[in-house]
Amino acid sequence: MSEGLFGIHGAALEIRSQRMGVLGSNIANAATPGYKARDVDFAAALQARLGGEEADSAANGAVRYRIPTMATLDGNTVEMSTEQAAFAENAVAYSATLNFLRGRVETVTRAIRGE
Repeated sequence: MSEGLFGIHGAALEIRSQRMGVLGSNIANAATPGYKARDVDFAAALQARLGGEEADSAANGAVRYRIPTMATLDGNTVEMSTEQAAFAENAVAYSATLNFLRGRVETVTRAIRGE
């Protein structure tokens, strides 16, 4: 029922949440020598999720290593400006998706109440 009620937005929210975790991990490991920055290919993960894969396996299958613009001597590929921008963009998209779902739930609740 939730798939028909929320469409792709429920799956998108799960993937955006997992992407936020990956980006947060990149930021937390910015000073770790040899750490390779990663990101979730949102479009690929959403396609996999809509194709029937579980949310965890869809997001894990869409994780890609980020190619750095400027390599560091210690092998760390985290670029803070890139990570912060991606995190902020993902947070805005997560919030927008969550607000859409909240509005959808409120609409269904009002319909059930007969308002």
